[in-house]
Amino acid sequence: MQIVVLAGGISTERDVSLVTGTMIYRALKNKGHNVVLLDVYLGYEGEIENIFELDKDWSKGFGAISEIDPDINAVKALRKDDPECVIGPNVIDICKEADIVFLALHGRNGEDGKIQAMFDLLDIKYTGTDYLSSALAMDKAVSKELFIKDGIPTAKGITVSGEEESRAAVKEWNTFPCIVKVNCGGSSVGVYKADNRDELNAAVKKAFAFEKRIIIEQYIDGREFSIGVIDGKALPIIEIAPKVGFYDYKNKYQAGSTVDTCPAELDADTTAKMQSCAEAVFRTLRLCTYARMDFRMDREGRFYCLEANTLPGMTPTSLIPQEAAAVGVGFDELCQKIIDISLDKYKGV
Repeated sequence: MQIVVLAGGISTERDVSLVTGTMIYRALKNKGHNVVLLDVYLGYEGEIENIFELDKDWSKGFGAISEIDPDINAVKALRKDDPECVIGPNVIDICKEADIVFLALHGRNGEDGKIQAMFDLLDIKYTGTDYLSSALAMDKAVSKELFIKDGIPTAKGITVSGEEESRAAVKEWNTFPCIVKVNCGGSSVGVYKADNRDELNAAVKKAFAFEKRIIIEQYIDGREFSIGVIDGKALPIIEIAPKVGFYDYKNKYQAGSTVDTCPAELDADTTAKMQSCAEAVFRTLRLCTYARMDFRMDREGRFYCLEANTLPGMTPTSLIPQEAAAVGVGFDELCQKIIDISLDKYKGV
């Protein structure tokens, strides 16, 4: 097959996406496909005729994940044409020639449904869920409303936007410790833990630097879990235990920062209930193909769904590949499975 792996972009999760894309690119090459790896923002300046037949390592120079957020302004400075356009040169034309596009994007303008909607209009096949479910899952405030409506346990929280509203909401908030996070972010970028009011005020200011809409919610003191769902069926649960602090950007992507246990050490009843909850989230958000649900469990054993990730990471430390491996599915096979399930949704359309 001719496959484009689309990564990069200009979201705060750019670095993670580049590594995800590199891993997927190599896996699909191992499966014998003709694969082109593209940065959706920087595009490709060369000749595109017969591009899938080029003898070229497209992953060369794609980089690694640093301990700090990527410098988006530095990335924009690399564009020779319009730096404000999120789609780079020749990206659309190359994607049109592919049998399917494997979306390795994370965050804004990749995981929020915009790319998916554009590809639907252009009749370009892509992996993962559709534009509507992408948008629902990306917006944490909307997700939380749907969780509450469908009886899915989730952390108590409020959504604030605008300076005046935020000041009033912060003054009224009286649950500590708490979490302050951006509404549409990912990879724990723009996520802060506050143990008191002064820290809350500082966290709110930092979060508003990323987005105009943020969430304040109770911190669930206890254990952290994640559950991948593929084609509506939950994978084994993985427990994530950071060695220092909480599961922030650094702990997610720097090797050795966490202890991951899969399958998680839980009794059979709790395991079944949490997996069933993950599958319910999949249905509530109208998801298809695959996704990853993040959970916290308090000291009394009550679990809460924090959010769903519609294009979860596929890096060396990512969670879904570890969960799939626990049931005997290797990384290359996992990528192929995502391709196969994604193509099924186009049958009969």
